[in-house]
Amino acid sequence: MSRFKGMMAGLVGLGAVVVGLARAEDKGITVKIEDASSTAPAEWKEEKPGNAMRFAQFKLPGEGGKDAEIVIFKGLGGGANANIDRWKGTFPEGEAKVTEVKVGTMEGKRVDLSGTYMFKAAPFNPNAKSEPRPNYKMSALYFEGKTPWQIRMVGPAKTIDKYQKGFDAFVESFK
Repeated sequence: MSRFKGMMAGLVGLGAVVVGLARAEDKGITVKIEDASSTAPAEWKEEKPGNAMRFAQFKLPGEGGKDAEIVIFKGLGGGANANIDRWKGTFPEGEAKVTEVKVGTMEGKRVDLSGTYMFKAAPFNPNAKSEPRPNYKMSALYFEGKTPWQIRMVGPAKTIDKYQKGFDAFVESFK
């Protein structure tokens, strides 16, 4: 029995070393999208994706629990313009800025929105109730490689402002 405990302790110790190499405290998670990769800032907290549509998910801690999130979706189609129109619809009276983007070698579009965000827990359910969240921002990208991809950052404006430079650098660093 003590030999078993010793083996288990060794495996647990080995696991701690492997986890430490996968993500050191001062380094973020490397995200691979097709043939391109970029490293997320260390302050982004990786989370288990909330549903099967989400490829990756990060929590951006904000003051007083006013967190934001970054979600990467894989394989959700509809095209850039349709998705941008849908995202604009979540900020019905907000400001929108649309630009062309490149993520690695993949081309697409980006929209930056601000104002009152109409949050829906089930966004594709037409019967789901919307909850207005004032003073919110969203930066969202739609691009295509072998499959469609989306990267979306949304949350309270103050929290988004804190993480915006890191988000922009993350997107621009895909190589």
